[in-house]
This record gives sequence, C-alpha cells and structure tokens, in this order.
Amino acid sequence: MAARTLPLAVLFDRDGTLVVDVPYNGDPDLVRPMPGALEAVAAVRTAGLPVGVVSNQSGIARGIVTRAQVDAVNARVDELFGGFDTWQVCPHGADEGCVCRKPAPGMVLWAAAALGVDPERTVVIGDIGADVGAAHAAGATAVLVPTATTRQEEVWAADAVADDLPAAVRIALTGNAA
Repeated sequence: MAARTLPLAVLFDRDGTLVVDVPYNGDPDLVRPMPGALEAVAAVRTAGLPVGVVSNQSGIARGIVTRAQVDAVNARVDELFGGFDTWQVCPHGADEGCVCRKPAPGMVLWAAAALGVDPERTVVIGDIGADVGAAHAAGATAVLVPTATTRQEEVWAADAVADDLPAAVRIALTGNAA
C-alpha cells in the first residue's frame, strides 16, 4: 500500500467493525461502538475525508428485522459517531443475486458516487472477507480488522491487516501502520 495514492474517502462496515455485532439487530439500545471505533472515525474526519458505511442487512430479506428497525439502529450509530456522509445498506439475502450485497461492488461504488470520489481512491475497512471482496470488486483498497469470526483465508486476501480500528485508519491514511 505504500506506493498507492492516499484516499479521498473511507468506508466502514457496520457490524463487527464500527459496532459490536449483535446478529440481526433491530434495537438501537443494543448498539455499542467497537473498541477504538469512535477514535478511528474521528481521525478520518480530522484528516478532512468523508466517511461512509456499507452494510449487508440480510435480516430484512429474511423477515427478522424491518427496514425501519435497521434505519433506527443506523440512526443510533450516526448519533454515537457524529453522523456519516453516506449510508449504503443492502437489504437482500445471499441468494438474491443483487449487485449490492458484499462481496459485490454495488454499495462501495454507490458510496463513492454519493461522496463524489473515485472508488479507486477509496478505502474500505471491515472485519470479514466480504468487505475485502467488495473493495476489490469496486477497485478500492481494503483494510481488514480481524475478529473472532474472520477466517484465515480472509486475512490472506486482504490488502492490509490491522490489529484494531485505529491502526486500520492509520494504514488507510498513511499507507502504513506506524
């Protein structure tokens, strides 16, 4: 990543990256930032870059949560983090063949368009291979922050791997973890 041009925007995955993953969460009261997440997002803003969220929410397609519940959770995330410049949410199930569900590029491309930046000048930070795959499919750079659910092959496929979210943002903004 050291030879690449620095980004014009940073996109974050929601569950397991920005906030603690509560499967199919429809309750804003259950939203808790991941360790270092508030600091990490603030660092991107301090650098003068727009920030966005790209989030698969298949619970909508499965009938587990409603779009209104997902929107309420997203509003709570906005409240805690000071608002995001764009939200892209895929409401589809894994077998629907949409262009937005990560690892497809749709949400990354739409977020970049909404922010007025080239996807190739965008960094996607997430915790699983689908986040990395969506970044690659859109021509963006991926930084992976592994969690207990991240598989080893997902770590190997990432452009860069960080121990935590603040380190991921340092990589995104400077090209290295230092």
